[in-house]
Amino acid sequence: MRIRSALSLSLMALTLCCSASTAAPPATLHWQPWSDAAFAQARAEHKFVLLDLEAVWCHWCHVMDDVTYRDPAVVRLLNQKYVLVKVDQDSRPDISNRYQDYGWPATVVFAADGSEIVKRQGYLPPKLMSSMLQAIIDDPSPGPSIEREAAFRPASDSAIRPALLTRIETQYEKQYDKPIGGWGFVHKYLDEESVEYAMRQGARGNAEYAKRATDTLHDATNLLDPVWGGMYQYSVGRHWTEPHFEKLISIQADALREYSLAYAQMQNPENLSAAQSVHRYVTNFLAAPSAGVFFVSQDADLHDGQENEAYFKLTDAGRRAQGIPRVDTHVYARENGWMIASLCDYYAASGDASALAQAQKAAGWILIHRNLPDGGFRHDDLDPAGPYLGDTLAMGQAFLALYNVTGDRGDLKAAAAAAQYIATQFAPASAGSGFVTAHTATDAAYKPHPDRDENVALVRFTSALALASGDERFHETATEAMRYLAAESVALAPLSAGVLLANEDMTELPMHVTVVGAASSPEVIALHTAALRSITSHELIEIRDPADPAPLPTSVTYPPLKRAALFLCTAQACSSPIFRGEDVRGKIQRAQLQAQR
Repeated sequence: MRIRSALSLSLMALTLCCSASTAAPPATLHWQPWSDAAFAQARAEHKFVLLDLEAVWCHWCHVMDDVTYRDPAVVRLLNQKYVLVKVDQDSRPDISNRYQDYGWPATVVFAADGSEIVKRQGYLPPKLMSSMLQAIIDDPSPGPSIEREAAFRPASDSAIRPALLTRIETQYEKQYDKPIGGWGFVHKYLDEESVEYAMRQGARGNAEYAKRATDTLHDATNLLDPVWGGMYQYSVGRHWTEPHFEKLISIQADALREYSLAYAQMQNPENLSAAQSVHRYVTNFLAAPSAGVFFVSQDADLHDGQENEAYFKLTDAGRRAQGIPRVDTHVYARENGWMIASLCDYYAASGDASALAQAQKAAGWILIHRNLPDGGFRHDDLDPAGPYLGDTLAMGQAFLALYNVTGDRGDLKAAAAAAQYIATQFAPASAGSGFVTAHTATDAAYKPHPDRDENVALVRFTSALALASGDERFHETATEAMRYLAAESVALAPLSAGVLLANEDMTELPMHVTVVGAASSPEVIALHTAALRSITSHELIEIRDPADPAPLPTSVTYPPLKRAALFLCTAQACSSPIFRGEDVRGKIQRAQLQAQR
């Protein structure tokens, strides 16, 4: 997940804005959802369309509502010449992906034909907003924030050229903040993919990358809420100790996964403690008690737009005495898929059976209440648009993660159905142009586009699924998505770790851990448990029961033995049989060290 920018504002300017607006009589703005009707109204009334793309949890979005959109001059101009559209970015992945580089709030002004005139990032105080609105009225030609979309040149195939790969790796190296730690140089946060790539290289013997991963994981514990648990979104000021206090389910899923994988790899108790903190918070605040599904976020503000640092310094009792910040109780398939997959990793690394039970319960609910025909998933109960790639992709990943830790063939079947749905519903418009975010266009002026992060996740999901299922069609999907990522303009965009991970997952077989024996025997269970406790970020774990009447296809021939055994296969070779659970971790670590790029 990418951290979005928020604009700073001086206290004096905020005070002046608020004083002016509170002195004015109440004014009304008429907001409507995103739709073709908004543009039709603009054409009929000779107006512009203003999009306020916000987030329910966003502090500066609240300030925009309470200050800027209550200012008399702003209200007058908006009511005169603008059709107003307000969108919660979590509710519309297609629009969110379209403007994600502009952070929340994002303000976009369109001509009535859907062409963009202005795009602005972050909080806009009243004077700046009114000046912008009047300038558009006076001269509606597109401003400097509107750049012509560059022609996309797909890669010739899915292989990243060696010279380009070297450039990507060099960029990854430069993206690490050596004085402060972490990847990125403005906000400090736990970038999941950057840490994961460093951990993977560390396991292969790169001591510097292992240290960077360890240091970042440690520094990021400053973002953990010491009272309720859970991870704040990011810290400002290029240090780790000035957090923005919103808690998004995406942030919790990323943190839970990375701390779980780190604990499985390095056995550092601090990583387990951090994962437990996140799990506790999600269970207590973002989980629906009866349905078992997960909510979207908890607000940073107890009262919209007001400073909240003092509140988050209080004890549990002190906070509850004042109230609890709002939780967005929408249930989205995408966000639940993210959390289900992370709970599987946490269960594997920690042995906390409650996490697996949560993951299975949430997956069951989503499968009933958010399913679409032929294996897809919708975003919400009633989608205003869609379907969206992100929902089916995240749930496919979730079912594959469940299969990886339980061996349940029903989960593998659901993952395969999701991948097949993606291949048919979100296929690239042309070869190498990337799987698109949405099934339909957001409007007549903007056709479906691919999203880089979604194509990274799709490569990693379908390449693993191809091995787990033995179905070559999923490898073809991964190859097509990787061709988009291998295009120079996509591959070199920051941050670099996602493309590097996708490239490795595409070109290297995952570590393949197979336990052979009667599935219910204590010996098989013990070996399987040992494999789970040592889980890596690129791994397939399975149980093969000789009595299975319909075994999944495999290219590996396992020798007949009189006792349960674990075999560890890499792209190079398979191990001799391992009979004792206590030997598994060492074997996995040695196999990682021997892995070749």
